[in-house]
Amino acid sequence: MSRNKIDNNSSNLKKNNEQKKLSKKSKISSLKKQTNKQNKKTINFYYSFLTIFLLIFLCQVVFSAILNITKNIAYQAKISTIKKSKLEAENKNTKLKKELKHFSTTESLEAIARNNLKMAGDDEVLIIINEIKKQKSEEEENTKMKKGLLYKLGKHDK
Repeated sequence: MSRNKIDNNSSNLKKNNEQKKLSKKSKISSLKKQTNKQNKKTINFYYSFLTIFLLIFLCQVVFSAILNITKNIAYQAKISTIKKSKLEAENKNTKLKKELKHFSTTESLEAIARNNLKMAGDDEVLIIINEIKKQKSEEEENTKMKKGLLYKLGKHDK
């Protein structure tokens, strides 16, 4: 019996050792699985954070590009209007230079003096003809109409 006991004990010990080995292996494998899960979680968190950061960066780049394009269009429009006004100013400047040359001659100065300033040359006689202005005649007609209305209404002085 003692041999049986010893065999049983040794078999039990072997089984216990095997179970301990299996339990250690299972514990190790479960620990590895847990660490793998934790690593996967941290990696997943890192990737999701990186993805969100890149999306925000991409949105900012797109927004900046759109803003720059609209500013470029607005500046091009301003440039074209400034160029048009520059051309108009240059044309007006050349026209004024031509007029200045024209008015600086003695003939044009004499014409201006005769027509606008009522002046005459040395061997000329100045004759001024006064014309009846239409404004005075219109005022007279208005006063006549008012008097006629007052007369018809009977409110005139006797």
